[in-house]
Amino acid sequence: MEKLYAPWRMTYIENPSQDDGKCIFCVPEKSMLIEKNLNTIMILNKFPYNNGHMMVAPKRHGVMLDELDIEEMKHLMYDVQRAVKAIKKAYNPDGINIGINMGKEAGAGVLDHMHIHLVPRWNGDTNFMPVIFDTKVISEYLEQSRVKIIKALKEI
Repeated sequence: MEKLYAPWRMTYIENPSQDDGKCIFCVPEKSMLIEKNLNTIMILNKFPYNNGHMMVAPKRHGVMLDELDIEEMKHLMYDVQRAVKAIKKAYNPDGINIGINMGKEAGAGVLDHMHIHLVPRWNGDTNFMPVIFDTKVISEYLEQSRVKIIKALKEI
C-alpha cells in the first residue's frame, strides 16, 4: 500500500488555533502574505483545501461582517473581486467557493478576525482520497501558489 505523508497538517490537526497566539491576519507570515492594502489583507491559507486557496480580510481586528464601516466593506469586496480575477488568471478553475465563517459554531478557525475564503474548484477535483482516507492532496507548494497569485494580481 502506498502512503501519502503530509506532516505539515499535524500542526493544524493537533492545534487549529494559532500556535504563537498571534492573529494570522494582524501578523501574517511573510511566506503566506499576498498583499496588504489600506483596509485589507490577502493571505494564502496555510492549510489549503485546494491549490490557490486564499483569504481576504479587513485589517481591523475583532470585527465581524456586520460591524464593518462602509469604507472597509467597499475595500473588502473590491479585494475579494480582485482575488477572484487573480485566481481565475492563475489557475483557470471551473468555479470558486467563496465563504465567510463567523463564529466557532459556523466553522471559523480564526475567531476574532473576520475573513473571506476563496477556494478554486475544478470538475472532478473531489476524488477517493478525501472521501476514503480523509486526506486532500495539494499538488503545489504554497510558495508556488503565492508567486502565481501575486503575478496574476499585477497583471489584472
